[in-house]
Amino acid sequence: MSRETERERWQRNFADLLQELRVAQTGVQILFAFLLTLPFSSGFPDTTAFQRDVYVVALLAAAAAAAMIISPVAFHRVLFRQGRKPELVRFAHRMASGGLGFMLVAMVSSVLLVTDFILPRTVGFVLSGITGLWFLTFWAGLPFVHRGWLRDDDDEETASGDAADDQKSARCP
Repeated sequence: MSRETERERWQRNFADLLQELRVAQTGVQILFAFLLTLPFSSGFPDTTAFQRDVYVVALLAAAAAAAMIISPVAFHRVLFRQGRKPELVRFAHRMASGGLGFMLVAMVSSVLLVTDFILPRTVGFVLSGITGLWFLTFWAGLPFVHRGWLRDDDDEETASGDAADDQKSARCP
């Protein structure tokens, strides 16, 4: 098996990151679209001041998530063919991480908005807290706990090399 060059590794890391961003981008765009249409629905005038505040938090968090998750595309356009792939990968990693953070806030706020509208506020807070913990478990907890896991014994060399590559590409300058 031939070893990839550093340039090929950065290109692969960027391609992998773009695939991840496509998934996140679709989710945030759907949520953002839903939130943008919500004030025009017939039940929206029945919301309380608290629910409207939660709505604004969800809407702004979804907008921030969309901006951060889409920003690597604009950054790539500016740096296109300048040989700055490592810088692009580092930037995209930070934007993806920040975008996921805002997406978490948007999701939990959206759950709080809906549950507070249809259930007692205390139940809405509990369900929103559980939702936040659920997302954190799968987006941060499990990946952090399983960082050192290998795919299987045959891939030990490849997995340790990939982990080292991922750590190098994610480091901030």
